[in-house]
Amino acid sequence: MSESTASVALGAVGGGQALRFYDSGGHHPENGTLLGFWLYLMSDSLVFASLFAAYGVLGRNYAGGPSGADLFKLPLVAVNTSLLLLSSITYGFAMIEMQRKRQGAMLAWLALTGLLGAGFVGIELHEFANLIHEGNGPQRSAFLSSFFTLVGTHGLHVTFGIVWLLTLMAQVARHGLIAANRRRLMCLSMFWHFLDVIWIGVFTFVYLMGALK
Repeated sequence: MSESTASVALGAVGGGQALRFYDSGGHHPENGTLLGFWLYLMSDSLVFASLFAAYGVLGRNYAGGPSGADLFKLPLVAVNTSLLLLSSITYGFAMIEMQRKRQGAMLAWLALTGLLGAGFVGIELHEFANLIHEGNGPQRSAFLSSFFTLVGTHGLHVTFGIVWLLTLMAQVARHGLIAANRRRLMCLSMFWHFLDVIWIGVFTFVYLMGALK
């Protein structure tokens, strides 16, 4: 607060009026939202690092039950991986259209991104349902507990990302490509690509290495 503003506030107190504070907003960084979202992604990375570490410790504790080589169906997982990677590409096209200020084309690419993400979640739920139906739920062994926790946490992130995507599509359709919506779309872009990176780790560390045991 400047000296002139401070003197006005103090004068108001001396005159018996309520104390008032003035904030011009000039001290807020221009890209504070993006910086804060990077900090969130860093914290989320620690969450997944912990889940990967837990799986690395427990991934061979089968308790006499099936291993990853017995359970994992790599062709289906490959299809699921392709859906998520393609959704990252379509989101990139949406961001290009946003820069060109072509709202209709951007919304179309976002809709395709949401459909690919929904397909990914649907296949993952199908996989989980089959495992549980066959008696290989998370309570079966430490391996399956850590598997369901790691893969399920990633699936929840994708689900929340889809909800966020639909919300932003509604906001853009209503208010257009205003600065706030562009900033939110940038944050979701970072989140979506982050989930792709995490899934590559899951696909390699959990499915591929598990199928080779």
